[in-house]
Amino acid sequence: MAEKKFTTTSGIEIKEVYSEPRLITERPGEFPFTRGIQKDMYRGKTWTMRQYAGFSTAEESNKRYHYLLGQGTMGLSVAFDLPTQIGYDSDHPMADGEVGKVGVAIDSLRDMEILFDGIELEKITTSMTINATAAILLSMYIAVAKKQGADIQQISGTIQNDILKEYAARGTYIYPPKPSMRLVTDVFEYCSQQVPKWNTISISGYHIREAGSTAVQELAFTLANGKAYLKAAIDKGLEINVFAKRLSFFFNCHNNFFEEIAKFRAARRMWAKMTQELGASDPSAQKLRFHTQTGGSTLTAQQPLNNIVRVGNQALAAVLGGTQSLHTNGYDEALSLPTEAAAKIALRTQQIIAFESGVTDTVDPLAGSYFVEHLTDEIEAAAWKYIETIDAMGGAVNAIESGYMQQEIGNAAYEYQQDLEEGNRILVGVNKFTENDGVHAEVFRVDDSIRKVQTDKLNKLKAERDSIAVEKALAELAKVAAGNENLMPHILTAVEVYATLGEIADTLRKEFGEY
Repeated sequence: MAEKKFTTTSGIEIKEVYSEPRLITERPGEFPFTRGIQKDMYRGKTWTMRQYAGFSTAEESNKRYHYLLGQGTMGLSVAFDLPTQIGYDSDHPMADGEVGKVGVAIDSLRDMEILFDGIELEKITTSMTINATAAILLSMYIAVAKKQGADIQQISGTIQNDILKEYAARGTYIYPPKPSMRLVTDVFEYCSQQVPKWNTISISGYHIREAGSTAVQELAFTLANGKAYLKAAIDKGLEINVFAKRLSFFFNCHNNFFEEIAKFRAARRMWAKMTQELGASDPSAQKLRFHTQTGGSTLTAQQPLNNIVRVGNQALAAVLGGTQSLHTNGYDEALSLPTEAAAKIALRTQQIIAFESGVTDTVDPLAGSYFVEHLTDEIEAAAWKYIETIDAMGGAVNAIESGYMQQEIGNAAYEYQQDLEEGNRILVGVNKFTENDGVHAEVFRVDDSIRKVQTDKLNKLKAERDSIAVEKALAELAKVAAGNENLMPHILTAVEVYATLGEIADTLRKEFGEY
């Protein structure tokens, strides 16, 4: 009988024993940052504990935000519904059945004002998971901050703004790749001058992993996309030592504990080398800063309380891997949006790791582990092979347009599903240790009446606003979109006169076309 092979999810073989020592001379906070981007890491400050929330109307989401902030959440992470993500107002026929379902519906600046009512934007950080309409939503956020009297030079947070992974894995794109990349780099340029503390992109491996990639593919494709953004910004004339400081990453964390830790360590090392090769000399421009979310696709509808353990395992791996920010999923998210009880347990999971486990007392506690150091090297080598292939194709945009990334992710997802069905990988409660008594859990539902509520608000807004100012702002935006001028100031102007998200997106659709 052949000896059983043990492998990571990326197919890297795991030996029975690792006994090759490796001299660790690198210090945390020093190039290439394998051991972390800060010298003291969590001894100085714990990671930002975020909870991803947004559902129904801005009014309902605002109540959840106040609840989370009261429970000790340190930063908000906003989920938007699908119509908002793809540039449709709630009254659009394409929005039917989706308004407020997977996130909050934001149709105009008025909704954004309600969403953050009573929350001082200068005192919190906000992460917004938005891509195709990122420039519009950021403009709304800036407009709210200005109305609050905040110094927009001081507001901080992150917009995802990673359109390449939408083409590769997720699908909420609007425009073709080239005008989409223009919007991304326009945000880079505008924020570097006007909102310097804002992270202008969160280059996302999360959704690549959720689509079925391996850990190595998640790392390689994310960094390849990051490289494409660096080159696009350089081509626009931006200084890498300035704009690269405001780039951040968004990674997934799955169940293979040591593979995930090694992935994060390899990511920092690879990005440091990549930015250096493209001309970054400032250490702050070479540092890979990242947010982590525990793996949504790892959660099971069967025996949902098991997910609390999965999330705890993943959160601990993210912390040991050196994350700067962390969101933990609710145990019930395979069934519905998280209930308040599930959201609270998810947050308490982070707090227990931070304040009870002792893992924050020293920096990179797994450094020098024979296994972790070896696995970090193996993952890095495998990821570079993918990046070399993508570079040979002319970069990430070409690799996506040719379908290469999508095919690789699809193949990995298929192989994983086969392994589950054949019992080669165990998923507790699904293909082993199963129960036959069905699923018993409270679920959180958003009903379809939300669309009427949003439509009524839109009708009221349009009756009250200065329609001539709106028409003028949209006409000016169309004119600028046909040229090369930065779009952000003109989007902000349209937002401030209460042009709707759909009206702004449609203006750009007419100029750019749809993909």
